[in-house]
Amino acid sequence: MILGAVTYNICKDWDLDTLLTKLEKAGFGGVELRTSHAHKVEPSLSAAERQAVRERFERSKIRLVSFGTTAEFHSPDPAVRARNVADAKAFIELAHDTRAWGIKVRPNGFAPGADRDATIQNIGACLKELGEYGAGRGVEIWMEVHGRETQNPPVSAAIMRAANHPNVGVCWNSNPTDIVNGSIKPSFDLLRPWIKNVHINELASAYPYRELFTLLRKSGYDRYTLCEAQESKEPERFLMWYHALWRELNRP
Repeated sequence: MILGAVTYNICKDWDLDTLLTKLEKAGFGGVELRTSHAHKVEPSLSAAERQAVRERFERSKIRLVSFGTTAEFHSPDPAVRARNVADAKAFIELAHDTRAWGIKVRPNGFAPGADRDATIQNIGACLKELGEYGAGRGVEIWMEVHGRETQNPPVSAAIMRAANHPNVGVCWNSNPTDIVNGSIKPSFDLLRPWIKNVHINELASAYPYRELFTLLRKSGYDRYTLCEAQESKEPERFLMWYHALWRELNRP
């Protein structure tokens, strides 16, 4: 496993050069660039600008792991879902051009009054469409385990079964709802067939990170665990502390 970062919160105010320099210094190996942050790597970039981003990462020790989009597909309105699919496809094109591994999308709960089974099928259909689109461009689709109801592992598993595409998986999100009787193992075992990315947050919290890392290692997971922590007044110092604690919790 490799430690990386999501630009959400800790790194949101850094331009791309600053971001890569500081992550390298702190010993990180990858990054998920979230939309709307100061690095300004967005689908609006020109072909030349995309090439410049790609080349900047090639000169760095940091891998461009993914783009953190806000595309979501739980709306009962087909037009809203279609707009979100179009937004996600724009990020797939950006990922292809900059050589990112995947894009992150999400559900955001169930709309009030919406039929839950129909919503699961709608989300799954959108993910399948994106999975097919991304497969032709070498870009994976990672659904964040996210949203008040949809973050529950059984619901996320149902969405994955509805999507039923090898290019679509989940981004484990280290939610309190993962924990069953003090352990995340039942939730992990349920979702492991689809885990393609992992978000981790406050390593000093009560969340059982040592158990998570052990389960990931034993299952052969060899991808990224991406720090998505709250803001710090000393972000560089925080990242170095975070890396040290990550190494300790990940120790066999």
